[in-house]
Amino acid sequence: MNDTSGRKFEFFDAHSHLNLDPLTKEKDEIIKTLEEENIGTITIGTDMITSKDAIEISKKSEMLFAGVGLHPTDVENEEFSYEKYSELAKDPSVVCIGECGLDYFRLKGDSSEIKDKQKEVFKKQIELALEHDLPLMLHCRPTNGSMDAYEDVLDILESYMNTHCAKLRGNSHFFVGDLNIAKRFLDLEFTLSFPGVITFARDYDDVVRYIPLHMILSETDAPFAAPEPYRGKTNMPHYVKEIVKKIAELKGLEYEKVKKVLVENVKRVFSI
Repeated sequence: MNDTSGRKFEFFDAHSHLNLDPLTKEKDEIIKTLEEENIGTITIGTDMITSKDAIEISKKSEMLFAGVGLHPTDVENEEFSYEKYSELAKDPSVVCIGECGLDYFRLKGDSSEIKDKQKEVFKKQIELALEHDLPLMLHCRPTNGSMDAYEDVLDILESYMNTHCAKLRGNSHFFVGDLNIAKRFLDLEFTLSFPGVITFARDYDDVVRYIPLHMILSETDAPFAAPEPYRGKTNMPHYVKEIVKKIAELKGLEYEKVKKVLVENVKRVFSI
């Protein structure tokens, strides 16, 4: 992993995409801002190309790290190669496998075949994470009005937990589940990360308040879902500061304390 012994993180964005447009075109300027403001981020891969890009980008600064994996909506476009992703996972900048998981949001009609394919690829990435002793970066997006993708992800994780216990670990990125789903993740000791939507939507207030602070991560998912006051603009990793502020507000805790704990959480989960 990157040598961060001389760097103090003021904030940490647990999930961003400096490997996707338009951020990749501006990455040098973005990295400069992150270094000036002492903000770390993990650039997350969504397929083989962007996973390789995440690794290359991570080598540009000690503030940067990488995740490698195949996004569930890409399983029809790329045949998952365990061997190739395993080679990527050996790079010292890689701190997680993913983003991986299940996404049912846009599936239509009889979608059993694609759901089975997503589950198959997800299981392979769980096994990859276990082999390399890395945490998972989960992507779960359920059918509208349902928790179905979360329920299936948790059923799979729980089945692996029976044999692998604490070695199976990770974070549920861009968490939009309900309290029952949150409790199941907490039972597995998986953290939950919240993006900019919590700054303008009230749907997640109760979940943020419920989850212990030591089990929360802050993320931007940049370039998507910019927080207030940047809503409607391209999201940037340094906007994570607005999400940290909102978490502190919702939990009624001192901002400086929340800042510190959220950074420590990322360091713990991803061994940074």
